[in-house]
Amino acid sequence: MWQRKQTIFLGLTAACMVLMIFFPIWLAIDNGGEKMLFALHYTVKNGDVRNTSYFPFSLCAILAIAAATVAILSIGKFEDRLLQLKLGALSSLLMTGAIGSAVYFATRLIKANQLGGDYGLGMYLPAVAMISNLIANRFIRRDEKLVRDSERIR
Repeated sequence: MWQRKQTIFLGLTAACMVLMIFFPIWLAIDNGGEKMLFALHYTVKNGDVRNTSYFPFSLCAILAIAAATVAILSIGKFEDRLLQLKLGALSSLLMTGAIGSAVYFATRLIKANQLGGDYGLGMYLPAVAMISNLIANRFIRRDEKLVRDSERIR
């Protein structure tokens, strides 16, 4: 199962989506305070005081975990390639939601705080996951075509 190329790319997809939760999406520093947006929460740190808010920012994490779960389930369904393709499409949809919500929350915080800040690795990991998911789907389609062509020859 792990020797197939699509399995490696689906594993990379799941890993990127899980890692998105642990890396910051957006960071800004002003007047001695730090503002950090993660997929799970938004934290404002002034000196030793930390204020953390989870809702609605945890939507990014929920979508990321859902996409990672679907990618992992897709690895296990290697015998049914059509189901694997459908799960890949669902995973792409969930990743698009995670990217969209991350961009929305980051731009909303940039406008509210009037700070430029920097985008963190958490903003780019879902894009890597999306690309690896598309590559995995391409290899799944190639396998399905190979199986159909071999059945036709018999």
